[in-house]
Amino acid sequence: MNKEEQVIMGFRELVNKMAWLNKFKMEESLKGYKSSEIHYIECIEKNADSNVTKLAEALYMTRGAISKMTKKLEKRGIIESYQKPDNKKEIYFRLTEQGQEIYKLYEELHKEFRERDEAVFEQVTEEQFDNMLSFLEKYSKHLDAEIKKLGMDNKPE
Repeated sequence: MNKEEQVIMGFRELVNKMAWLNKFKMEESLKGYKSSEIHYIECIEKNADSNVTKLAEALYMTRGAISKMTKKLEKRGIIESYQKPDNKKEIYFRLTEQGQEIYKLYEELHKEFRERDEAVFEQVTEEQFDNMLSFLEKYSKHLDAEIKKLGMDNKPE
């Protein structure tokens, strides 16, 4: 296996380990909520004036899938839709009080996970962080270009 393959496999393994390690705590603390729902909640909270298009782009999903999930979250009282006075055509989403509580709990869990992993990050030098961030940016831009090449950047239904 060459270094490129080792990096890709290493990323996959890290993501899988993090997901597995965090899964039990997340499921215990956020009983009754699927991880996909939590991702939507986080995305809506972190992106002002979230609408179907904005969420589709941020979550790399189709607008149809976004519509389905937002309807489900609205029904459960986690999010609410609204319109701006100057734009009656577009529908936006925001968290309800219940949604805010779920988001706060989710953020607390992430803080706990960061503290757990702090020992590793304390050993990383500024130069190593810069190199990793530079690599991630280059790789992300490459993947964006590939997505665009395939015509998938429009998130067709």
